Amino acid sequence: MKRLTLLVLFSMLMAPFSSVTLAGGVKVGTLFDNSGALKDWGPRQQNAAELAAQQMAAAGFTIEFFLEDSQTAAEPAKIAARKLIETDKVAVIIGSSSSGVIVPVAESVTCPENVLMMSPGATSPFITDLPEDKDKDFLFRTCPSDALQGAVLGRLAAGLYKTASVMYVNNAYGQGLADQFRRAFVKNGGTVYTMIPHGEAVATSYAADLRNAYARMYSTRPFRSGRSDVLCAFSYPEHAKVYIKEAIDIYNAKHFLFCDGTKSEELAAAVGPEKLEGMMGTAPGAPAGEASLKFNADYTAQFGELPTSPFIANTYDAMALIGLAVFAAETKGLEPTSKNIRDHLREVANPPGSFIGPGEFEKAFGELKAGKPINYEGASGSVDFDANGDVLAPIEIWRFHDGKIVTYRMEYFVEKE
Repeated sequence: MKRLTLLVLFSMLMAPFSSVTLAGGVKVGTLFDNSGALKDWGPRQQNAAELAAQQMAAAGFTIEFFLEDSQTAAEPAKIAARKLIETDKVAVIIGSSSSGVIVPVAESVTCPENVLMMSPGATSPFITDLPEDKDKDFLFRTCPSDALQGAVLGRLAAGLYKTASVMYVNNAYGQGLADQFRRAFVKNGGTVYTMIPHGEAVATSYAADLRNAYARMYSTRPFRSGRSDVLCAFSYPEHAKVYIKEAIDIYNAKHFLFCDGTKSEELAAAVGPEKLEGMMGTAPGAPAGEASLKFNADYTAQFGELPTSPFIANTYDAMALIGLAVFAAETKGLEPTSKNIRDHLREVANPPGSFIGPGEFEKAFGELKAGKPINYEGASGSVDFDANGDVLAPIEIWRFHDGKIVTYRMEYFVEKE
C-alpha cells in the first residue's frame, strides 16, 4: 500500500495569492484497478484524482490519499476496502471502474459500514438499486448506467448487422451490458446468435468459447449451421487482447463491435491495427466544451497526453465533488464524515448555484464560505446526481483508425430501451 499526502504550506510569499484559507481536509482511499483485466486504467485514473487534489491544495484544501489496488477482482478488493476503512480511517473511497468489484464491495463492505463510495466507471444497471436500503445512499457514480450505453449499442449494431454473438465478462458489468444490448438489438430487428460468458480472470485461450460464435447450430427446425455477422466484445482489454486475436487467427473473423470496457488502443496494437480498422464501439462520453478542453489541457500539462481510455475525466470529477462536499460541510462546522460528505454532494453537484468548472476551486471555496450555492459542471459533463446517485451523460460512438481511437459521433438524450 502506497500513501501519498498532498500538502500545501502557505508562506508569506504565497499568502497574497489566495483569498481562501481552510484548516480542514479529508482522508480519501482510492481503489483503482492497477492490476488484472483493467490494469491500464488504474494509473491514469489515479493521475486524474491527484490532479484535482493538487488544484484544491493550491486553493487551500488538503487531500490525504491512501492507495490500494482492486486487482480488478472482488475478493482482493473487499480486503483492500476493509483495510482502507478500518486501518486508514478514510472517509470515502473512490473506485473501482469494474462493476464486478463495486457491487460486492458495496454489498459486503462499504454500505454495511455506512462508508461513502464513488465509482468513476462502474456502469452496471444493477448499481442503480444498491444498496437495497436506499435511505443509506452511500454509493454514487460519475458515469452513466449501461441502460443508456446498451440502447445505443443495440441500435448501432442493428444498423450494420443482422446477427450478432456476444462475448462478455461474467460479472455485473458484462451481464448488465449484454442484457441491455440484446434487448435493444432485438427490438431494432437484429438476431442474437449466441451469448458467451467468460470468467473475470484473464485466460490464455478462449478458442473453445469462440467456437460457439462461429460453428454453432443456431436454429432447430430445420437445423442450420453458420456464423454471426459480428462478434461483440463486452469485456475488459486484457480479455479482448486474447480472444479477438484468436477470433481473427482461428476463425478469420472480420467484424467486431466494442464498448467502454474494450475501448483500448493497446488492444489494437496487440492484435494488429489493420485488423480493427474502422471497427466501432461505444462509451460514456464527455460533451465538447470549455470544461472538457480545460481538463484536457491541465491533464496534458501535468502527465503528458491524455489517454483515450474511458473514465479519466469521470475520476477527476469524482475527486472534485468529494472535495467540494467536504468543504461545504466544514463551512457549517461539520466533521468530514461519510454521512456529512454524502449529505452535501448534491448541494455542490446539482443546480441551482454559481457555475463551477474544472480547476475553479478557489472560486468555489469562496462561494461556499460566503454561504452561496454552487453547481459543479465537470470535465465529463453535468454530474447532477439523481435519487439513486446516478448521472446522465452522452454516449460516444467511436472507431479505430490507424490503431488510434477517434470519436465518430455523440448521442444525447438517449432513451432507455
